[in-house]
Amino acid sequence: MLLKSTLSMTAVLIALGMSSCTKDEKKAAEPVAPVSAEAPAGANTGASSAELKTTPIFFGFDDYTLTSEAQSTLTALAEGMKSSKSAVIQIEGHCDERGTVEYNLALGERRAQSVKNFLTQLGVEGARLSTISYGEEKPVVQGHTEDAWAKNRRAEFVATKN
Repeated sequence: MLLKSTLSMTAVLIALGMSSCTKDEKKAAEPVAPVSAEAPAGANTGASSAELKTTPIFFGFDDYTLTSEAQSTLTALAEGMKSSKSAVIQIEGHCDERGTVEYNLALGERRAQSVKNFLTQLGVEGARLSTISYGEEKPVVQGHTEDAWAKNRRAEFVATKN
């Protein structure tokens, strides 16, 4: 019954032209490019939004706390953003396929918000960060194994225009 009502709600949202993703701000800025490839802290001096570099960060099952590895990655991103005052980043929260659609959207939002909070604590202005949750909608790896699920429990970064 829950699956049937979830599918019905999704059909209604699609018919209305709405997405089931949540956002913490008004419509996110237009995406420019995914932020990918590693870079050491401070290597982004003078970088534009599209040139900031980081890798996705990963989360434990049913968790949104940041690991020490994630904190290191985010510290490098924060340094790059502080060097490039025009950089704007959208933080995307993702989940594995387990759990309901609604639960995973909420968990993805908590993951994205956790990243945003950490970056603002490091001195990045909150107005330069937006969050969105895709829940389980955009898996990076297909499969029903712990390895696949672990890769899908992540936050990714997209540089956006001001």
